[in-house]
Amino acid sequence: MSQQGYVATPPYSQAQAGMGGYSTGFGNPPPQSHYGAYGSPPQGYSAPPTGVLKPPASSPSGMPPPPVSSQYGANIQQNGAHPHSFAPPAASAPSMSPYGQPPQSVYQSMAQAPPPTQQLTNQMSSMNIAGYGQRPMQSPLSSAAPQQFQTSPPPAMGHPPTAMGHPPLSPPGQQPPSLGSPPPMATMGSMPAPPMGMTGPPGPGVHQPPLGPQGYQQQPGSPIAGPYGAQMAGPQMAGPQMAGPQTGAYPGGFPGGPSQMAGPPQKKLDPDSIPSTTQVIEDDQAKRGGQVYVTNIRGQVPPLVTTDFTVQDQGNASPRFMRCTTYSFPCTADLAKQCKVPLAAIIKPFATVPKNETPLYIVNHGETGPIRCNRCKAYMCPYMQFIDGGRRYQCGFCSCINEVPVQYFQHLDHMGRRMDLYERPELSLGSYEFIATLDYCKNNKPPNPPAYIFMIDVSYNNIKSGLVKLICEELKTLLDRLPKEEGAESSAIKVGFVTYNKILHFYNVKSALAQPQMMVVSDVAEMFVPLLDGFLVNFQESQAVINNLLDQIPDMFADTNESETVFAPVMQAGVEALKAAECSGKLFIFHSSIPTAEAPGKLKNRDDKKLVGTEKEKTLFQPQRGVYEQLTKDCVAQGCCVDLFLFPNQYVDMATMGDVPSHTGGSVYKYSNFQVEVNGQHFLSDLRRDVEKSIGFDAVMRVRTGTGFRATDFFGAVHMSNTTDVEMAAVDCDKAVTVEFKHDDTLSEESGAVMQCALLYTTIGGQRRLRIHNLSLNCSSQLSELYKSCETDALINFFAKSAYRAMLNQPLKTVRDILVNQTAHMLACYRKNCASPSAASQLILPDAMKVFPVYMNSLLKTPSLVGSTELSTDDRAFHRLMVMAMGVEETQVLLYPRLIPMHTMDVSSESIPAPVRCSEERLSESGMFLLENGLSMFLWLGQACPPDLIQNLFNVPSLGHLTAEGTSLPVLDNAHSRKLHSIISSISQQRATSMKLLIVKQKDRAEMLFRQHLVEDKGLHGGASYMDFLCYVHREIRQLLT
Repeated sequence: MSQQGYVATPPYSQAQAGMGGYSTGFGNPPPQSHYGAYGSPPQGYSAPPTGVLKPPASSPSGMPPPPVSSQYGANIQQNGAHPHSFAPPAASAPSMSPYGQPPQSVYQSMAQAPPPTQQLTNQMSSMNIAGYGQRPMQSPLSSAAPQQFQTSPPPAMGHPPTAMGHPPLSPPGQQPPSLGSPPPMATMGSMPAPPMGMTGPPGPGVHQPPLGPQGYQQQPGSPIAGPYGAQMAGPQMAGPQMAGPQTGAYPGGFPGGPSQMAGPPQKKLDPDSIPSTTQVIEDDQAKRGGQVYVTNIRGQVPPLVTTDFTVQDQGNASPRFMRCTTYSFPCTADLAKQCKVPLAAIIKPFATVPKNETPLYIVNHGETGPIRCNRCKAYMCPYMQFIDGGRRYQCGFCSCINEVPVQYFQHLDHMGRRMDLYERPELSLGSYEFIATLDYCKNNKPPNPPAYIFMIDVSYNNIKSGLVKLICEELKTLLDRLPKEEGAESSAIKVGFVTYNKILHFYNVKSALAQPQMMVVSDVAEMFVPLLDGFLVNFQESQAVINNLLDQIPDMFADTNESETVFAPVMQAGVEALKAAECSGKLFIFHSSIPTAEAPGKLKNRDDKKLVGTEKEKTLFQPQRGVYEQLTKDCVAQGCCVDLFLFPNQYVDMATMGDVPSHTGGSVYKYSNFQVEVNGQHFLSDLRRDVEKSIGFDAVMRVRTGTGFRATDFFGAVHMSNTTDVEMAAVDCDKAVTVEFKHDDTLSEESGAVMQCALLYTTIGGQRRLRIHNLSLNCSSQLSELYKSCETDALINFFAKSAYRAMLNQPLKTVRDILVNQTAHMLACYRKNCASPSAASQLILPDAMKVFPVYMNSLLKTPSLVGSTELSTDDRAFHRLMVMAMGVEETQVLLYPRLIPMHTMDVSSESIPAPVRCSEERLSESGMFLLENGLSMFLWLGQACPPDLIQNLFNVPSLGHLTAEGTSLPVLDNAHSRKLHSIISSISQQRATSMKLLIVKQKDRAEMLFRQHLVEDKGLHGGASYMDFLCYVHREIRQLLT
């Protein structure tokens, strides 16, 4: 961690130089009673022990005591312009998940009116984020040129006057509490006094723990030479700056706030001193990039999703398939409740395996089928323990002793392992597949290969825009590339075609016909499929007839003026067709407008901007029930997945139209105001990827766990008809299911926590298979272990999905408050139980979660949660549906986009330039930046962008020659152009959906679209900047700790 500028405590368990003295694992909870709920009063103690915080003396009028100026080093600077007023949070409700009781803190008010001027105390002055191997403090004179405040800082918080000030220092000569014993912390308020081992007088409020031999902060403890505490006995900076009694804390503020009246000019807190996501990503890539990650160790934390690494499966599933919010579960439910860190796994059962990694082995046990535990039905895996000479095995999940079937028997070696351990994938690997027997098939008969049905809306809009012609042309070549089984000559998938507006047209494309035949169903209320033979065909056999049909469709409807459409009957027809063919499959529906024609599932415009910000806002995101709910059940039962391509020009009730796709493992794509020349390529690349991607059908997933905990909640593009089976009409390589776990007993540190995800599905060739992913985690009674093995990217995926589900039933404000609250709770618990004692004014973050606040703040500013009337309801509902199916890497880049400087790119190198922090401060007028978040991509051109660069990329002499709207990026024959195109294509290959490149010039109208993705800045539609959010969370943490 080369980063200076904040305390993120080092990973504790590794004994580090300069940390001696701790015999046991650091962070043992004090032997006294467990802490009460966060808001509760301290458990009574008579006299405060040394180091307990005393309430500061506040001046009689109730105004803050006179401010104190403080001296800061160069990299701990004051916080600057923050025109936000924060409403004072009440003590937050200790309750956690059930999004039931709204907590009382106010997040949204962060981004509102500027504060009244009389209470100017600078909030963040002492959010003194001190760092690891940091230089000794310098006087303010040597620091960077001070910047004046542009606007008033936030007012002092209306906290009770017991806000944490500085712990009074022990009298000179007294030893600090010794390290062997736990620090005397009977309640949250009391903290041992921090050691002062610095040269030069520190300003009040800056506590810099001494550095150990390697620049790590030394744990306070070993007595520091010199009279301890003597250095801060009296005011160091005598003179006019120190008027009035020095209490060290404001009634509502941070201790040691700088004086507004006198003293050196205020400096802005340096944005570089707060944790940087790009730095964390770079550090992990430097440390673990290009390496082989071997999965043979229980509970090891994998590299970040952004890191480039190779997985070697040796007994635990690859992180590509499963990632966890923490790799060390707390042993008891009480500990889990105390830290409030959700325990969850994000499972992407069909994740793409890179070419340089081994594909999953397929195990065939013949007619007997896979070996399973008799009691809990877990599948044979590396966690089963063979005993009794190999004749029996003990289940690693429920501990039941099972007989080994005769045909599966094998002798054990001297270590008690089976002799065939490495020949059997199910005994030595974390992920593998079993061929399922007929017992696993519907009606005990083998499934038929799946079918793809293309259903094209041929109403006026789609014909006029040229969309129908575009689709028909594309399908001629695309159908040649349908996914096929490994080694198969051609795809087994059957195809069918339907066109519709108010009525449906089915096509017979049997290979024997010279011309396709059309059959019309106009009674949409009672949907049926008018033909069986010839509707679903093999593309290779019927290619001539199909191409003939695709040529005719655009001409057949060229003169249509029918603008009304149906929607639910179209899906109904698809399900009926698959039922009749006794197969599973996928419907590709290309649709343009809200279905207003008289038919089941008719929708009306219920968009109402007046509901935004009210209790009823949630109704905008709730789908219309009735027909669509029943359709979802029918689709899932038949294994019929729906992919919806929407081309709306106005409101289409996305919440309802996207409901069936999002519960059948399908995807929704949206191209507003579609024009072939503008969005054509974007749509086609999505369609190609969607048709070609690897996929399984008619899937059921179950997550089994060892004793002591169980899966309680599931989030994703799935349907749950009971509490354990996750049903997916289809599951593809981009879909992830987030699973939450809860304790139902105590977990043991020895045996750890094991889980097994079993997915039963039908392959594209029509074979029934079981895909198994196993993962083993550590368990610990030390919270410090849990925090050390957290994964921020997985945590934020969980929070995004749980919030996006909760917003259907709760007011958005409640959902936002719960998110902020839980962030503060998780960090306060770390501060209280795991961090070394230090000044309350320091924000201390766990190393593995130090960038969690930037992601959380970004989540609060997403279109779905921000609640602004400027955003379209459909866009917000669309965003919600997208995120519900996302895996960890998709939510990571969505919430922290990559901002890549392009003006400095090295045209001779293969690599992509290193991204910079996602903030306006990083843009330069003479620069050019590429921003991507997995859904959209922008090329931002600064006003002073070098003309030769513009010439090389756009073939025009200067920026002024570029038209504002609709510029595309030409392919030119020069090094810069080739390099930029290769960067764009390599980024696109990593992402699940294709991204349309938007070119924006600085100060253009379109720049607003680009700016809303700069997540470290203040939100365009509401929401705080990263810096303000950090201040806010810090204040909440201190509120919880006092």
